[in-house]
Amino acid sequence: MSYTPPYTITTKILKLSTKISEELTKLKFNTSAKTTPMLRKKNRIKTLAGTLEIEGNFLGEEKITAILDGKRVLATMQEVAEVQGAIKAYEKLDEYSFDNIDDLLDAHKILMAGILTTAGSFRSVNVKVGEHIAPQANMVNELMIQLFSWLKSSDEHMLLKSCIFHYEFEFIHPFSDGNGRIGRLWQSVILNSHNPFFSLLPTESIIRDNQEEYYKALEDSTNLGESTPFVEFMLKMILKSIQTTLKSNYKSDQKSDQKILLLMKENSKITINELCSIVSMSESGVKKVIRKLKDEERLTRAGSLKAGYWEVKE
Repeated sequence: MSYTPPYTITTKILKLSTKISEELTKLKFNTSAKTTPMLRKKNRIKTLAGTLEIEGNFLGEEKITAILDGKRVLATMQEVAEVQGAIKAYEKLDEYSFDNIDDLLDAHKILMAGILTTAGSFRSVNVKVGEHIAPQANMVNELMIQLFSWLKSSDEHMLLKSCIFHYEFEFIHPFSDGNGRIGRLWQSVILNSHNPFFSLLPTESIIRDNQEEYYKALEDSTNLGESTPFVEFMLKMILKSIQTTLKSNYKSDQKSDQKILLLMKENSKITINELCSIVSMSESGVKKVIRKLKDEERLTRAGSLKAGYWEVKE
């Protein structure tokens, strides 16, 4: 008989799932012209800082950025190794197959390289995490095979599958170390396979800001005997990360509008190519801002695109 993790689809789960879909649609249309390498890098750094801080590595975004840029920082060898492992593991986010157990083992090997001698291998010892006694070591391999089999064959929505998997993974606690980091990474892998826009979300940083609730949701699910409280919590975190990104993009839009208007006011004959270079936006992104400013009657174009000039209305 195939294994199915225990969980209940509650009204709260349905409402959160619907809201996430709605907000994700907004994010798609609001960022279609701005999914630049800079935006991806910024949110990836937030993700790395968040997932590492949950595990006690407090180097922070500034030092992680420096390490990412190949610079030396003042930190212990283990702290640097943890950051480097996380950077390399998340760099392969698009390459992992969410339902391939060997990819998960490879991700753990990359993540924990230089930290754990058994990186990339399931634990061979019994462990207790707080009050939770994890399944015996000799059961881990079979439990993980069953979990991945369910992940591959289940008809449940990927959004819910990612949360359920995350909880079940932490319950099994398959590695001797790095379970929290790899569990959060693999939920991102599952979500990214469903919709690449999830890779833009710094969900791990939102979890970090709600760390006590994160652990309580894990504990509540274990006490209940099903992942439902954890699924509700994670959906709430995903929704919050989308809303945070939308808010950040809105502020970025406002700055871009003002900067482009100022440049046009200083040089009424500035070209679109020149604007792209100065504000570090794509041509389609700049044109989108210009259309928006024209619609708002804050900008007009006098004459032809080649020989004319911009008229700023404010």
